[in-house]
Amino acid sequence: MQGSARRRPFPAAAPGSPPPSGLLYPGRHGTVKADDTFKTSPFHLDLWFYFTLQNWVLDFGRPIAMIILPLEWFPLNKPSAGDYFHMAYNVITPFLLLKLIERSPKTLPRSVVYVSIIIFVMGASIHLVGDSVNHRLIFSGYQHHLSVRENPIIRNLKPETLIDSFELLYYYDEYLGHSMWYIPFFLILFIYFTGCFRPAAQQGRVPLAALLLVGPSSLYYWYLVTEGQIFILYIFTFFAMTALVLQQRRKGLRPDSNGLFLLLSFGLTLLLIALWVGWLWNDKTLRKKYPGVIYIPEPWAFYTLHMSNLHAAAAEL
Repeated sequence: MQGSARRRPFPAAAPGSPPPSGLLYPGRHGTVKADDTFKTSPFHLDLWFYFTLQNWVLDFGRPIAMIILPLEWFPLNKPSAGDYFHMAYNVITPFLLLKLIERSPKTLPRSVVYVSIIIFVMGASIHLVGDSVNHRLIFSGYQHHLSVRENPIIRNLKPETLIDSFELLYYYDEYLGHSMWYIPFFLILFIYFTGCFRPAAQQGRVPLAALLLVGPSSLYYWYLVTEGQIFILYIFTFFAMTALVLQQRRKGLRPDSNGLFLLLSFGLTLLLIALWVGWLWNDKTLRKKYPGVIYIPEPWAFYTLHMSNLHAAAAEL
């Protein structure tokens, strides 16, 4: 009875033979599928649609909601509607990125993904606080096309050490927050892209749904790059993706529909940035705020410089 109760051991595999199909074995970054090489992956319409929609509503739409909604609903000493949008973004975006990584046909380094998500949430949270205060300053006359010390409402503060505090706030918002937010964001997209390859014989056409989402996705990335002032990070990621495509072609591999969607979105984004810079190339005021070789004005700086005056004149009429 004791012998029959014991579990029967699995038969020993022959030396050099692969493990049974679907068997999991411990890898360097956790559990790795043994047969995950070159799996075909359909276009993730649901995830890409939700990802694009929430980017537009919760990221691009948050400052618009703050300006449009009545100030009486959200006093200046309380969180604005845009702040609640930002809070939702800080929760939904990491969740969608993790779901995207889960659907990768290739097992990706989990430790790098988890650390990137943690840094992403921390950076986006830092940006939430700094951006909330900076956008609230618009109601007091703060002008985004000017530097902190050049703003009329800031340079007359007493004592002058208060100006240093506002510059620290600007640093957390525009530099530290953006770096900790966007570097992990693009890193996760690139890590996912590395798994979006399959043999050239299996390559199909880009789905119509992907083509329809390329425009809204590219337009959002244009806003992200210009407003976040992260052109170097974006172009480095795009070049790395292009170089990876060229390398994989030598192995007879091509991007799948999800990889092509990312490539097309990033490529169209570069065209939109070029058109934006060409349109504002001779703007002397914006040139003064964005000196140097890389001249990419922020959309909200353009708004406070040109569009806000037109809206004020229209309101008076």
